[in-house]
Amino acid sequence: MTKLTHTDSEGNARMVDVGDKEIQLRVAKASGHILLSEDTLKLISQNLLKKGDVLTIAEIAGIQAAKRTSELIPLCHNIVLNKVLVKASLDQSGVTINSEVRCTGITGVEMEALTAVSIGLLTVYDMCKAVDKTMVIQEVQLIEKTKTNIPR
Repeated sequence: MTKLTHTDSEGNARMVDVGDKEIQLRVAKASGHILLSEDTLKLISQNLLKKGDVLTIAEIAGIQAAKRTSELIPLCHNIVLNKVLVKASLDQSGVTINSEVRCTGITGVEMEALTAVSIGLLTVYDMCKAVDKTMVIQEVQLIEKTKTNIPR
């Protein structure tokens, strides 16, 4: 079994020291889905919800969330992000949200990508809760995580 990186030898929580790691291009992609009723899907597609344009607001919320991940997750490093892309789209059963986060740094951006998706989905939930009591957030997952050396 691999040792947990965010605990010390006594099992206490700690932030990992990444100071000696090499600067690399780091990319993470995540996705998630929220199940919605047919009536809610129609309201979203026709932009008839009282709170506004659900998909656009969910995308903006996801971008904001990615930028604040270290404030939400206690042991997460504060990272300067190069790019945050969040795309919310309707499908037959609800809304799918995909994110892509990039940085040039010494630690990965998977938590930022997952946070963007999670908060985007929670935003959809918040905007639709008055008309849909059956919503289910599901399948929030990391799709891809890469790091590439930067030529010097």
